Amino acid sequence: MLSLPAPLRHFFAFFPVYTHPEVSSPYTAASAEQPTLWISRPWSPDADLLSADVECLKWQAYLALRGLTDVVVRWDVAVDGALDGRLPNLHVPRPEDGEAGGELLPAHLIPEWVDGRLGDGQGVLEGYADEVARDESRAWVSLMEGNVHAALVLCQPQSFTLTSLLTPFHNKTRAVETMLNPPPAPLTGISSLLPPYGSHIDRSAVELQYCEAIASLSERLGTDKWFLGSAGPTALDALIFAYLHCILHVKDNTIRIEVTRRVNLVAWERRVQSQVRAAFQRRPSVILEKS
Repeated sequence: MLSLPAPLRHFFAFFPVYTHPEVSSPYTAASAEQPTLWISRPWSPDADLLSADVECLKWQAYLALRGLTDVVVRWDVAVDGALDGRLPNLHVPRPEDGEAGGELLPAHLIPEWVDGRLGDGQGVLEGYADEVARDESRAWVSLMEGNVHAALVLCQPQSFTLTSLLTPFHNKTRAVETMLNPPPAPLTGISSLLPPYGSHIDRSAVELQYCEAIASLSERLGTDKWFLGSAGPTALDALIFAYLHCILHVKDNTIRIEVTRRVNLVAWERRVQSQVRAAFQRRPSVILEKS
């Protein structure tokens, strides 16, 4: 059997390894008694239940418009505590598996959970009137998550603190460059000696595309109850509501007024807002349970 040379053993003696027995705790996490949606903080945490983050609000609206009214919300979980560092997450009970802690679902699995909870899906047409409307919805989703989202991000500049720069956990957000079509030009030109890097975002062009998108949105809605003439709410309605609600709360007058000057969009947002708000209640503060 090989042994370490004496000089090496003497060196390793300066760095001893200690092992300790497992530390048991009399406390366990509170059980999941009802579905709980983890969201980012609302605009006014003391008086509101709707998240200020458009992605979280989209899923709040989706759950409410699908008819679920027993989901509670909580916003005391930091983004680094969410799956893949992204909110929202849905914490659901799993009594059939004997798991008191339940199961935590990422956002993309929420529709599947809702279909299982309600016992049926929305069918091949996904709630739209026909295949043409379903295909058109894809274009509206691309428009909202592209030009409209870019304008919303640019009018809400990120604030950085020393703590946020030093933390190893960062909120994973899409770069504005990926939302624009066509993509912006790089900061360095073709004749530059430096390799292409960064991007030059023309705010005026982004605002112009945003204004055109909102005008088209208002015209497409008209006097219909739901977008694209659907008989009931669809995922597109949840997405559009989230963007309209967030836009109406921004401080940038250029972005906000483009929506407020269109009566049908404001009236539609208020009607859907009351339905979404009524579907949720805040979860009481989580207290560790003694086992």
